Amino acid sequence: MDKVTGPLAPRRAIAAVLKQLREEAGKNLQDVASDLLISKSKLSRLENAQGRPLPRDIRDLIRYYAIDGSALANRLQRWVKDAQRPGWWTDFDVLLGAGGLDAHVAYEADATIERTYTLPFLPALLQTKEYATAIFRDMEHRSDEELEQLVEVRLRRQAALRSREGLPPLQLVAVTHESTLRQTIGSRAIMRAQLDALAERPPDPQVRLYVLPFSATPVFSMTCMYAYFDYDEAGSLGQDVVHIETHAGFLNIEDSEQVARYRSAHEALVRASLSEDDSRALIRSIREEHYD
Repeated sequence: MDKVTGPLAPRRAIAAVLKQLREEAGKNLQDVASDLLISKSKLSRLENAQGRPLPRDIRDLIRYYAIDGSALANRLQRWVKDAQRPGWWTDFDVLLGAGGLDAHVAYEADATIERTYTLPFLPALLQTKEYATAIFRDMEHRSDEELEQLVEVRLRRQAALRSREGLPPLQLVAVTHESTLRQTIGSRAIMRAQLDALAERPPDPQVRLYVLPFSATPVFSMTCMYAYFDYDEAGSLGQDVVHIETHAGFLNIEDSEQVARYRSAHEALVRASLSEDDSRALIRSIREEHYD
């Protein structure tokens, strides 16, 4: 994937609409490219949400498909304007390297709801600064410069749970495995403070945290960390996306059937987990038992 320097949701919404319009017109990529005197590869990139779409290209396609003045044309024009915004994460060079973390942050920036499952670490958006620092330093062996950037990015991402420019706060529905509460990260003091932050956090309508206990019946998708990004407007176009985190980077899933399977899987994880109150009680119990 190209370096992601701006929002992905509007690009993907544009791509879905352009492909739909072309197919409804009974055209192939070469037909449209020839008619508009543009390259087939450029049109293909637009329909695959690769690169930043240009306003003049969208204007020409709106005219070509004869949808000027329609609600759909207005949405395309709004999306292309949104797609021009530079992402805040472009200030952090460490995110624009290999691995896909830039795309992960870009998906998160515009999502309405993030449904996530984690092990053996706690959800990134609920980690304390010290806990996150220990992961980047001790496991990933990041340089001091990378460490500073990654921690700052983590804090910027967490701020989206409270407020976002032009969007409502991000909603988080997180399931974490019981093992994450018992895996010592950094030190006992860091773990104590982290579990304090989870157990004693004030009620927050934006955040729901569930613990999948050791006693739960195994559920599909419980063996790897992933995030399901749920979009309001783009979701109606089948634009929800799943990002699976691996040692080699992020695996992107956009196929609508596979995405739907992960949505069902996350709901199954929530059902198999302890309730929010019981999850909090377990966090407190482990805190007192192991980190007193």
